[in-house]
Amino acid sequence: MKQRCIKTSFTALSWSELSDSDRDLLSQAKRMTERSYSPYSHFQVGAAALLKNGTVVLGSNQENAAYPSGLCAERTTLFAANANYPDQPVVALAIACYTNGKFTANPGAPCGSCRQVMLETEHRFNTPMRVLLYGEDEVYVFEKASDLLPIGFFAEDLEG
Repeated sequence: MKQRCIKTSFTALSWSELSDSDRDLLSQAKRMTERSYSPYSHFQVGAAALLKNGTVVLGSNQENAAYPSGLCAERTTLFAANANYPDQPVVALAIACYTNGKFTANPGAPCGSCRQVMLETEHRFNTPMRVLLYGEDEVYVFEKASDLLPIGFFAEDLEG
């Protein structure tokens, strides 16, 4: 038996410690919470993806009465980016969560499915994707999506 340890790291920053470009991207993600369709959970999530060419692609979570049919903000945003700009790497993804009339105090973490899509997007372009998770109290900054999912599943794993 071998015991192994996985370590990951991120930086926790206050709003004032962020760069202007990070604050701008997070502000766009925060605005996208207003476009969330979340009549069941009332948990509004917005995302903003910055592409290498400077384009920002926006998305929000979209729920459905048939629960498995909904989609998280992260995947809505990344799928739109990949569909509309298939040759452009995503260099940063900002995510914000809003519920009970306010933004969450602590950053909301992406679900496992979103982490896998983030990881494959990063892997597809061989370009690190910074991930910014907004919270009123602090913002978590991951330098690459793989820091959120250190053991991923890739196309080459399908080959056996």
